[in-house]
Amino acid sequence: MLKKFRDLSEREILALAISSEEEDGRIYGEFADALRESYPATAEMFEGMREEEAGHRDRLIEMFRQRFGEHIPLIRRENVKGFLRRNPTWLVRPLGVNVARKQAEVMELEAERFYQKAITRTTDASTRELLNKLADEERKHTQTAGNLEETLLTQSAKAAEDASHKKLFLLQIVQPGLAGLMDGSVSTLAPLFAAAFATHNSLDAFRVGLAASLGAGISMGFAESLSDDGSLTGRGSPWIRGAATGLMTTAGGLGHTLPFLILNFHVATLIAIIVVCVELAVIAYIRHRYMDTPFLQASFQVIVGGFLVFLTGYLIGSS
Repeated sequence: MLKKFRDLSEREILALAISSEEEDGRIYGEFADALRESYPATAEMFEGMREEEAGHRDRLIEMFRQRFGEHIPLIRRENVKGFLRRNPTWLVRPLGVNVARKQAEVMELEAERFYQKAITRTTDASTRELLNKLADEERKHTQTAGNLEETLLTQSAKAAEDASHKKLFLLQIVQPGLAGLMDGSVSTLAPLFAAAFATHNSLDAFRVGLAASLGAGISMGFAESLSDDGSLTGRGSPWIRGAATGLMTTAGGLGHTLPFLILNFHVATLIAIIVVCVELAVIAYIRHRYMDTPFLQASFQVIVGGFLVFLTGYLIGSS
């Protein structure tokens, strides 16, 4: 069971800070190794960030040793509610410079917010001083990560407000909305078309699709809102993210359900299949546009997955 951040003691907060700095340093080191051949300047910057994270870790360890002794309990992000889950770096190879930049920006934003929250939970003056300094340094890291694209890819500088808005929009709306749209568009295919080909009745298929879409929307909405309260990650209100996920999940299912309001079964089925193709193409584009996934790779993953789910529904309904 995950522990809430507000329930952590000062000893546990320091231990969590130490393990977090160790993990961030390791990730920056992996970024540097992955990008060194094609983007040596970017790799050098990540190497510098790794060294700074190591310095943060050492300062935190020294503070822990002074206050609580030699034994540091092993507390990781995944043990505390409110942290983003980070995919292992080897899962995102080949690593693009844009992907690394965006992940680093989110990592540093999360670290800054963590230290700001930790300060409010600390009463020892020396510890508060250290956490304040680390929060300031993480803020500088955030600015550095955000400038990687402009500095190293020779693109025009963006206004800080636009960059901040885009980052928050990505975290609060696009990511949860995309997850919902993918789930609603794909997961409802099997029950909808199984009912359609089993009954050859448009209204029966519509009822099944409507129930599947609404049920999936409610389930996904609650799952997203309960997964992260946004206090540490900056992902915003859990209710906004839950609503975005739930609504997009429902919309993804309703898109190919509404054609079955047409009483002619064959016409309804044909239109529903066309809508499914459009939905999958839109999902592939959004993944390419906002998640830096190569378009052909995104198209292959989404279309193949959707086709297999559709085929499952067709085979079950026709048996």
